[in-house]
Amino acid sequence: MDIRQLRYFAAIVEQGSFSRAAAFLHVAQPALSLHVRNMEADLGTPLLFRSTRGVVPTEAGAILLRNARVILDQLAIAEDEIRGHHSDPSGEVRLGLPGTIGQILAVPLITAARLRYPRIRLRIAEAMSGFVLEWMRDSRIDLAVLYDAPDDQGIRTQPLLEEELLFFGPARVDPAHVGTDQALPPPGSPVPFVQLARMPLILPGEGHGLRDLLARTALAAGCELNTVIDIDSYGNIKELVAEGLGFSILPENAIAREVAEGRLRSWAICGQPVRRSVHLAYSVDRPMANAVRVMLDLADETLRDLARTGRWAGAKPVAKADPAEAPAP
Repeated sequence: MDIRQLRYFAAIVEQGSFSRAAAFLHVAQPALSLHVRNMEADLGTPLLFRSTRGVVPTEAGAILLRNARVILDQLAIAEDEIRGHHSDPSGEVRLGLPGTIGQILAVPLITAARLRYPRIRLRIAEAMSGFVLEWMRDSRIDLAVLYDAPDDQGIRTQPLLEEELLFFGPARVDPAHVGTDQALPPPGSPVPFVQLARMPLILPGEGHGLRDLLARTALAAGCELNTVIDIDSYGNIKELVAEGLGFSILPENAIAREVAEGRLRSWAICGQPVRRSVHLAYSVDRPMANAVRVMLDLADETLRDLARTGRWAGAKPVAKADPAEAPAP
């Protein structure tokens, strides 16, 4: 095998088909097929499972892909050093973001990257936090912003922000409509967690990071969540609450616009305040290219600036980690 074959193989898997990979690489499709057949013959095992829907790696193919990415990353680092990218970094950096963070961070970070590092191509992918973590584990992205720190030896995180969650409901509460006879304090006054837990709640489903956080908080407070609707979309949660079908708990930034427009009203949570932390994550199992390193620093700077200036409502920067814990060159 050679470097070209590894690049071709990785592209085929990432694109999901020979035809898309051929267009991406500007290589004839028959040539790609020939390279894969030669690799399979050399290794004595199938590397790809082919179907009408495309291709996926076999178990052997997944092993090859994991090692190919490490080799290709190491080669990119060597090229960076040879071409003097420490002074003018270039290359592609893949960043994974939860959708709620992408709405806040993507545009400011892309703008800052274009101004400061015009030769770096920043690719941003958004998904639920759990999927972003899986991308990081599979080396499909170089950096990630995550809620809470994963317990993975191969992934290092640095805490950046803490954001407070708020309890919120419709602008006008009709007790009969939302199925509660509990009185709520005026907006702006705090609501004890044990009280709001008894309200009819519309929350993300079990296994969602926010739902797990609320379940742990309820356990610590000695109560249970009265969940009446499970739905993972923050947008749909807000619409259902605005229609008067229940209440919910989300980050302040997620509901700030609707509260300002008078469609929702919110309360701080007392007794058992609910906060979640935001972390910047990177892999320690593979070398870090200089372009990735500078984007790590720029993402850190941009996120903290969004919190300091109030553009990320409800978020507060946390103290920076010891410089000695920074990723090694």
